[in-house]
Amino acid sequence: MDANVLPNWKARAGTAADAVALVRSGTNVFIHGACATPAPLLAALAARRDVENVRLYHLHTAGPAPFAEPECEKQFRSVSLFTGQPLRRAIAEDRADYVPIFLSDIPGLFLSGRVKLDVAILQVSPPDRHGMCSLGTSCDAAKAASEMARVVIAEVNEQMPRTQGNNVLPFDRIHAVVATDRPLVEHHLSPETPVEARIGELVAALVEDGSTLQMGIGGIPDAVLARLHNKKDLGIHTEMFSDRVVELVESGAVTNRLKQVGAGRIITSFINGTKKLFDFVHENPLVAFYPCDWTNDTSVIRQNPKVVAINSAIEIDLTGQVCADSMGHRIFSGIGGQMDFIRGAALSPGGKPIIALPSTAKSGKLSRLVPQLAAGAGVVTTRGHVHWVVTEYGAVDLHGLTLRERGEALISIAHPDFRADLRKEMVRTRKGTPGA
Repeated sequence: MDANVLPNWKARAGTAADAVALVRSGTNVFIHGACATPAPLLAALAARRDVENVRLYHLHTAGPAPFAEPECEKQFRSVSLFTGQPLRRAIAEDRADYVPIFLSDIPGLFLSGRVKLDVAILQVSPPDRHGMCSLGTSCDAAKAASEMARVVIAEVNEQMPRTQGNNVLPFDRIHAVVATDRPLVEHHLSPETPVEARIGELVAALVEDGSTLQMGIGGIPDAVLARLHNKKDLGIHTEMFSDRVVELVESGAVTNRLKQVGAGRIITSFINGTKKLFDFVHENPLVAFYPCDWTNDTSVIRQNPKVVAINSAIEIDLTGQVCADSMGHRIFSGIGGQMDFIRGAALSPGGKPIIALPSTAKSGKLSRLVPQLAAGAGVVTTRGHVHWVVTEYGAVDLHGLTLRERGEALISIAHPDFRADLRKEMVRTRKGTPGA
């Protein structure tokens, strides 16, 4: 037994079925997400047929989502605060719901009582000698949920990293415990495409020494991070990060020395990556996890110098409106922290808010730069907030440009095959006859 772990904590452990028996019909339940998804508890919960109308609030979850299968429709209603791949079909088939909301606002739903939580289902580390568990890889909204739920059910996983920051949970706060010793779900890097590589080069060129970075996960953020090893004194203040940041720390590019908030430390709300990343954050005092209502607060973000926020989009219209959560009416992801950091970067001294995306979709058949957004498309970043837009064909700054100038700038970084049609549509739109 680890001398730093509370002795005999396993004496309270029971079965997953017994733990989720505390969930009653008609209640509101929070589910821990990303790499902290409590899979054994979710499997046991989905197996229940003696409850109905249980609302499950969560961000994106990792692995299967058995509670969202058609046979569980009467028992459970998933409510995504950010939609992951396992829930897209259920939402499209109207068996699950989606809430468009800034990541920074999610903890407030629970803390204010607007959403009254009856149960929080979490995955945590074993309790330390002080009797405190760590929320591990995902603090985000889980901290607020753990404080406000009447009942806390936890998978205590011996392989969950013990992370630093404002993300602890007293073991005595847990009403039902399941003990596990299993690897966390990993997210591996995908091979880089030529388009991602080019966008990575263009965005990396915008990053100055001493910048504070926010980035999401995926091919483009990974491509950017892979090209920053020659930079100096970079800092990290972000809602999440992945393995590429570990490489930047190891190369010496990330020092966090010039940050004003959390100087010397990486600040995040959750992580998503592989065992290398989990080992890096375990008991690492240089990485601090905080709830997302603080990490994503624009008044906090703007205090750091040269904040570079790197976010993605599904499509952008020629006025600069950014759709990032849906394909028309079909929900794909969520608002997340894009607006939090786009605005925070804009207010930061020397900051650069960046939307980066490939110029086309469907193997080059569709342009992602469009005369107008698809019907039902969600505007995540407004045209008043957008600054830098980057595709593989260039980088343009729309801030302060007229509608006409914005259209011309965006057309200049569209795929060449679509530029003529985009220009024609822009002229028609400005004359009040779009599509004529």
